[in-house]
Amino acid sequence: MTFSIEKNALVFYRQGEMCRIEAWGKDSFRVRSTMLGTFTGNDWALTEPVAPSDVQVYVENVDHWVGDGTIDQREIATIVNGRLKAVVNFVGIITFYRDDRQILREYYRSYDGTLSRESRCLKVINREWKGNIGGSEFCLNLKFESNDGEKIFGMGQYQQSYLDLKGCTLELAQRNSQISVPFAVSSLGYGFLWNNPAVGRVTFGKNYTEWIARATREMDYWITAADGPRQILENYTGVTGRAEMFPEDLMGLWQCKLRYRTQDEVLQVARQYQKEGIKIDQIVIDFFHWTVQGDWKFDKTYWPDPKAMVDELHSMGIKVIVSIWPSVDRKSENFGPMMEKGLLIRTERGAAQTYDYQGDCVEIDVFNPETRKYVWEVCKRNYYDFGIDAFWLDNSEPDYGVYDFENYRYSAGPALAVSNLYPQMYSRVFYDEMSRLSKGPVVNLLRCGWAGSQKYGNVIWSGDVPSTFEAFADQIQCGLNMGLAGIPWWTTDIGGFMTDDVNDPDFRQLLIRWYQFAVYSAVFRMHGDRGPYNIPPLDDRDWGGGYLHTGQPNELWSYGEDNYAIMKKYYDIRISMHDYIKKLYEEAHINGSPLIRTMFYEFPEDAKCWELQDQYMFGDRYLVAPILHLNQFSRPVYLPAGKWKLTSTGEIFDGETTVTVDAPIEYMPVFERC
Repeated sequence: MTFSIEKNALVFYRQGEMCRIEAWGKDSFRVRSTMLGTFTGNDWALTEPVAPSDVQVYVENVDHWVGDGTIDQREIATIVNGRLKAVVNFVGIITFYRDDRQILREYYRSYDGTLSRESRCLKVINREWKGNIGGSEFCLNLKFESNDGEKIFGMGQYQQSYLDLKGCTLELAQRNSQISVPFAVSSLGYGFLWNNPAVGRVTFGKNYTEWIARATREMDYWITAADGPRQILENYTGVTGRAEMFPEDLMGLWQCKLRYRTQDEVLQVARQYQKEGIKIDQIVIDFFHWTVQGDWKFDKTYWPDPKAMVDELHSMGIKVIVSIWPSVDRKSENFGPMMEKGLLIRTERGAAQTYDYQGDCVEIDVFNPETRKYVWEVCKRNYYDFGIDAFWLDNSEPDYGVYDFENYRYSAGPALAVSNLYPQMYSRVFYDEMSRLSKGPVVNLLRCGWAGSQKYGNVIWSGDVPSTFEAFADQIQCGLNMGLAGIPWWTTDIGGFMTDDVNDPDFRQLLIRWYQFAVYSAVFRMHGDRGPYNIPPLDDRDWGGGYLHTGQPNELWSYGEDNYAIMKKYYDIRISMHDYIKKLYEEAHINGSPLIRTMFYEFPEDAKCWELQDQYMFGDRYLVAPILHLNQFSRPVYLPAGKWKLTSTGEIFDGETTVTVDAPIEYMPVFERC
């Protein structure tokens, strides 16, 4: 081992590897290593400037028992930044301490000539680099010792039933409804960012934790120490960025369905809402309003005067958001120029095709600045200049026909090395230009994101999930873990996306329960693909805005008078909370707090709150207990310390107990903190 000390960093070398530990924000370190002799200079998610830290770095000799029973002197190095300390031993094992208590230690099981626990003959090392044949990237495997009793949260969105991720294996890859945001919050008082957009895997195992990047030039992670999840998230968003202040005129209802096929349909819906006395803040124009994928323009047959449509909607106080896909059909007028200029994703083998839904398509290479410029200029001319307010950046993973990441290449390198950053770069096609042209905050809708996406105007929704109670329950933990990964602007399709029959009473019950939950979430948005598909297409062409199917109506009045009455009541609840919701968005902007919060976020000292995943806090005032099962009309709710008022009856309950409350279809249990 060779150690060297720089101003705020510890650097060491061993067996061709260079490793650097440096202070990076309050009580935090950034740790990088490489086998290539120099770092790439990529900051990835660590985009924010950080204040200088008062750092201590020193190297000392310590006694070690060696294999023959004698004592030997070995060098170790220590770096301290506030409450966080890292110690590197003589074989390069890094151990982290919070307030001098060990919180994380690299896993090593190879003989080092001592009698230590790590000195064994298994030849398993802490940082394993294996060169990828024929390339300059490595497959990196980083291991840490597992901590018994530890709970792990965050990491983005995975369609599973587990809020606590301890024991889980997570693919570090983007898919439709799967969002890799690799920031973990530990119950031991630290946060860990895997600052690497490579495709890979993490396993929070009982025996060890393992992070794998399938193709990378360097290891890069960031670790912070704090008292609890609120402070951890504040430190994390301090170095990765925070959301802007959300516009007040988007905190109410967003109306959407699959799909409004004509501008007349859009205007009829908007006029009916106005007649019903229900203000909608934004109406969404979904896919295949266009000619073919990649033309990025309205089909004039069904959208003859988009500006007039937008002007009328604006006169009602309604903003307009339009769906954009990153796929370019070979029939598109933009395909030839973009292919010739190298603005599309390349395939390593076989035909140039990355997506095959409703066309033979190649998706755009958003890592290329010329691509971003080209796409924005087309969309500005065909949408933004008509007054369109925002963009629904769908398929933003991107949604590959087959997720063979090793077969795709961007201008920034192989997809295996950088693909997880794609949705963030896709959002910046629009955010960078709109923030320059707009007088207010930019708000676009995306199906995916990565670490730091919160600073680019991204409302992220949970993707095309089934219309089932099981999927609904999964979305609760998805939203809570997304919030802990630093993404406060998160939403779902109310009722789920994939619905076979809107007339099924079981679906209608699910819709109401999901709608009630959505009122107490960040973005209140109606959407879904509603069957049955018995509505004929508008024409018999095999392209353009008329040929593709549409779903059943999805407006509030579409599901019968009884359900409409419930939805209007909860709409009024949402509107009545406007000032409170504004305060929650301000907190997200100031310190990174999510709007929907795990129970332990507000009550970190209550051990019971670390076990709960079927109830949550909407900010600091409301305890929300969603109904997650068909024909469930009561449920138990745990109340932490304090006094709690049941909003349906006004009854006051003492905390630190579990109560069972009624939940008729007209009511979802909500308690207000007294």
